[in-house]
Amino acid sequence: MKTRITELLGIEHPIIQGGMHHVGLAELAAAVSNAGGLGVITGLTQRTPALLAQEIRRCREMTDKPFGVNLTLLPTVTSPDYPGYIRAIVDGGVKIVETAGNNPQRWMPLLKEHGIKVIHKCTSVRHAKKAEAIGCDAVSVDGFECGGHPGEDDVPNFILLPRAAEELRIPFVASGGMADGRSLVAALALGADGINMGTRFIATREAPVHDKVKQAIVAATELDTRLVMRPLRNTERVLNNTAVERLLEKERRLGSALKFDDIADEVVGVYPKIMREGEMDAGAWSCGMVAGLVRDIPSVKDLIERIVNDAREIVHSRLARTVRPA
Repeated sequence: MKTRITELLGIEHPIIQGGMHHVGLAELAAAVSNAGGLGVITGLTQRTPALLAQEIRRCREMTDKPFGVNLTLLPTVTSPDYPGYIRAIVDGGVKIVETAGNNPQRWMPLLKEHGIKVIHKCTSVRHAKKAEAIGCDAVSVDGFECGGHPGEDDVPNFILLPRAAEELRIPFVASGGMADGRSLVAALALGADGINMGTRFIATREAPVHDKVKQAIVAATELDTRLVMRPLRNTERVLNNTAVERLLEKERRLGSALKFDDIADEVVGVYPKIMREGEMDAGAWSCGMVAGLVRDIPSVKDLIERIVNDAREIVHSRLARTVRPA
């Protein structure tokens, strides 16, 4: 299945594993790449550039296929050592970077100097056009359904993807609500060149997270996510739990007086407890509405093969019978 994104990235299938905190480790990234998609290591999960370099080496030992690194550009007073992380990426021979968060323009010359293709995550058409203008090679268009930070416009993918197709010249992938062959066919029909999956890849055998996390996704419905930090204009979609209920109660009680410090206990430093130790109520963790479509915990290879085969079946059988020449 060839699209502009498979051609750009040198991969077999137009399926990308998005960067996920304490999930995007070498074993998952390698499994996705070995199955023909693009696996992605989450850079800032590694506390230092040296640890990222080590994780890249680990991934290289498990796959000879292309893989990328996610680099989230945080709006913090004390920024991570981004030059160090980029040096680890360059020295590790990684040729694809997924950027998220702030505008990556400052880092584009350094990345381009080393022949690195940049995919920037965007939650609006205007941000996607800006990414195109500064030289990004592709964008991930994230609809309101997505886990993590969906932006503040609340536009779902059935509107956002065709609008992106109208405005962009560079390839783009659909993120948010992507889980199966139906998702892939729909994304392609709406103008995207592939799909980016996060939550769906957590519920796979190779995902390096506690089984309780995987089971929570399988058990969830499309009604079980919540939006937190909306009053701070830093909206995040998370799976509901007791910590999220505490957080939302604080938001209701404090209203416009809410500060980040008021909810820090529910959002700071919680991912290791949840992802590694399975403490499911330790805090808020990103999860997309697509959890309502996740029914099992397959291997990455079986999942990707199923998505591609089902997509082909939909196009060549069901749609071919439905759409006939007049």
